[in-house]
Amino acid sequence: MLPLRDNVPTRRFPVVTVALIAINFGVWILYELPNLNRAILDSGYFPCEPVHECIAPDPPWWIDVFTSMFMHGGWEHILGNMLFLWIFGNNVEDTVGRPRFVAFYLVGGLFATLSQTIVTLEAGSRGAAEIPNVGASGAIAAVLGAYLVLFPGGRVFTWVFPIFFFELPAMLFLGFWFVLQLFLGSQSFVAPEAGGGVAFFAHIGGFVFGLLAIKIFSAGRPRPVRPAY
Repeated sequence: MLPLRDNVPTRRFPVVTVALIAINFGVWILYELPNLNRAILDSGYFPCEPVHECIAPDPPWWIDVFTSMFMHGGWEHILGNMLFLWIFGNNVEDTVGRPRFVAFYLVGGLFATLSQTIVTLEAGSRGAAEIPNVGASGAIAAVLGAYLVLFPGGRVFTWVFPIFFFELPAMLFLGFWFVLQLFLGSQSFVAPEAGGGVAFFAHIGGFVFGLLAIKIFSAGRPRPVRPAY
């Protein structure tokens, strides 16, 4: 189920959203594609160092947290993430303003990484803790949570594979997405292979951050643009 567009207009061009998409594609094409495994090992975030015992990553580990937010594991990974960022990020940026959106995106990504790290270290295996985390989806999940709060009346034109197209209320689309993350995340506890290497708890943590923090980031800003019907 993929979003194709929404019905919420913007007041001005989403400079930050476009810049984030360009940076992500730039990192993917220029840095990762020439040597994907090496790039992920060098710049991905590891909850634990890959040694015999689980020890905290060497400092400055926070650099890897930051760089991992702009890295991806494959074409499907980056294309899906950037599609969601484009559909929902432009409206959140339009509401909170460009500087605040940069801060919101980065803090949301950090909170998402922290959420996944806590779950991995407390409930996951040692092997799971030594798998590098990469991807913008935690930060984008924060954007989705923010969109749900700001535009509950929005509607999302959606493609349901293989040939079905629906216009769904944003609350239904994003609510289903979040419930799916909860379900798949819980399944990964009893059947680790069900997770498929996806950091579901980064999605969950980022989304919750977006729900709770967006009012702070949008304080004092003009009211969100109303959806176009």
